[in-house]
Amino acid sequence: MQQKPNQRLDSVSNSHVGKDFELTVQNFFAGQGLHLKRGHAVEVGLRKKKLHAFDLGCDQQKVLVECKAYRWTAGGNDPSAKMTTLNQEMLYFLVAPEDYRKILCIEKSVHPRKGSLGRHYVRLKSHLIPDGVEFWEFDLEAETAEKIYPESE
Repeated sequence: MQQKPNQRLDSVSNSHVGKDFELTVQNFFAGQGLHLKRGHAVEVGLRKKKLHAFDLGCDQQKVLVECKAYRWTAGGNDPSAKMTTLNQEMLYFLVAPEDYRKILCIEKSVHPRKGSLGRHYVRLKSHLIPDGVEFWEFDLEAETAEKIYPESE
C-alpha cells in the first residue's frame, strides 16, 4: 500500500480512520445510555435554516456529536487546517437547535511539550466555543474518555 501525503500511517484512508473513531464514540456513549445514530441531520442556521448532518445524534435524547480523529503533525506542529475545522464545528453547534446537548469528541493526541491537542484547542480557542458545548477526549489505547471542557465544578 502506497502512503499518500497527510494520510495516517498504517491506515487504508483517513476516511476509514474517521469512521472507526465515530463507531468507537458511538459505542462509548451507548454504554452511557445515549443511543446515537450516525449521520444525524437537524436544521441549523441563523435566519435561514438548512439541514446539516452531524456525525452522531438523537432527536429523542436531544444530543448532537461531532467526532474528530485528529493528531499532532509528525513534526509536532499545530495541525492548522484541523484547528480551523474545529472552529467551523463550533459555528455549527452555535446555529444548531438550542435545546440539544452538543458534544465534540476528539482523539487524545499528546505532544511532549504542548500537551493534548484537545486541551491545546480549548486553551487557544475557548472564546469560540459556544455555551453548552462539551469537549471530550478519547484515549484509544486506554479505551477511556474524559470530558475536558467545561471543566467540572
